[in-house]
Amino acid sequence: MADTIYFILIMVLNIVGIVGCFVPMLPGPPFSFLALCLIYMRYDGVIGGIALAIYGIATIVTLVLDYLVPSLGVKYFGGTKWGKWGSVIGTIIGLGYFPVGLILGPFIGAFIGELIGRSGGRSALKSGIGSLLGFMFGVLMKFVVCIYFLCVSLMSLWEIAFS
Repeated sequence: MADTIYFILIMVLNIVGIVGCFVPMLPGPPFSFLALCLIYMRYDGVIGGIALAIYGIATIVTLVLDYLVPSLGVKYFGGTKWGKWGSVIGTIIGLGYFPVGLILGPFIGAFIGELIGRSGGRSALKSGIGSLLGFMFGVLMKFVVCIYFLCVSLMSLWEIAFS
C-alpha cells in the first residue's frame, strides 16, 4: 500500500514537472527532480548519490539558462541592451496574459525595447524574433530534462516493482 502511494506521488511529481515546462509560474524541472529524490530516499540503491547530484546540477543549470536564453537570443540576433531589457519586461508582463502573453511577451517586449532604443523596425523585428526563439529553446530544454527525469523514474519504478 505504501509503495503504491509512493509510486503515484512520484508519477504526479513527474507530470507536474512536465506541465511546468509550459506554465511559467510552475518550475518544471524541480518537480521532476523531487520525484527522483523520493526514489533515492525511499528505495536504497536504485538511484545512486552521484547520479542524483548530477540530476540536481542539471536542474539548477536548466533553471538558470531558462531565464538567460531569451536575452541571449536577442543578443545573438543583433539586439541591444534595450531589446534584452524589453524581452525581460515583456516576459514578466506576458505572464499575466497566459498563454498568449507567455509566447508573445518576450517578442513584443524586445521589439518595443529596440524601438525605444532608436533601432529601426527591421532591427527591432530581428531582436523580437531572437527573443521568441530563445524562449522556445528554453521551453524545449526544460521539457527534454523533465522527460529524461521521467524515464529515469519509470526505469527505477520498474526495477523496484519487478525485482
